[in-house]
Amino acid sequence: MADALTLAWRQYRLERRLFWRNPSAAFFNFLLPLLFLAFFGAILHGNQHDLNVIVPGIAGMAVMSTTFTALAFNMTFLREQGVLKRIRGTPIPAGSYLTAIAGNAVTNAAFQIAIITVAGRIFFGTGWPRDWLELLVFVAAGVFCFAALGVAFSHAIPNFDSAPAYVNAVFLPVIFISGVFYDAARAPGFIKGIAQALPLKHLIDGLSGAMVKGTGLATNISALGVIAAWAVIGVALAIRGFSWEQRRT
Repeated sequence: MADALTLAWRQYRLERRLFWRNPSAAFFNFLLPLLFLAFFGAILHGNQHDLNVIVPGIAGMAVMSTTFTALAFNMTFLREQGVLKRIRGTPIPAGSYLTAIAGNAVTNAAFQIAIITVAGRIFFGTGWPRDWLELLVFVAAGVFCFAALGVAFSHAIPNFDSAPAYVNAVFLPVIFISGVFYDAARAPGFIKGIAQALPLKHLIDGLSGAMVKGTGLATNISALGVIAAWAVIGVALAIRGFSWEQRRT
């Protein structure tokens, strides 16, 4: 057990170094959500209600982009390039390697939430989070849920060249439907219905309760249940379809 954890830690440090050597990964994981935050913050300056919507919305989007999007891309790339197959043939346990990959995504999500929280406090008047426990619980649940869904979705991507199209076909509609950039309560009824079935809407609700409203964890327990249900589906699909080798096309 101790050896497996040591190997996971060493692989995790390697993954962090590789991440910072990839400018495009750093851009999409860190700068893109912050650019959205700055852009909409400038447009909505002086409208505190809408700023209170945007900050947790961007935070929810950041969790999805650093886990679902990143892992869908990364797992597809690693599988297609034969990295996963070679890793499978090394002494490092599969669990240690996958833990390091997931830990890298979790670290990026944590940094994003911290940056957005501070930006919301300093520039957008949302203040510090009202309920730190609720914030921690929903970030952890969101990271786990979207990480599992990202690995599961990578099984459906035929090759890395098509990965941007596949991932964006899911990511972009979800962030717009789920109320990242607007108050979902004002959306048309059919949009609300779709959003209610998606995990991002419930993650944003939980983050809004923690960061802005201070409603407490009990108030958003149903939202947490929806995220947990999607996490179970994601884990089941991720395990069921996982392959260490490139698929023949």
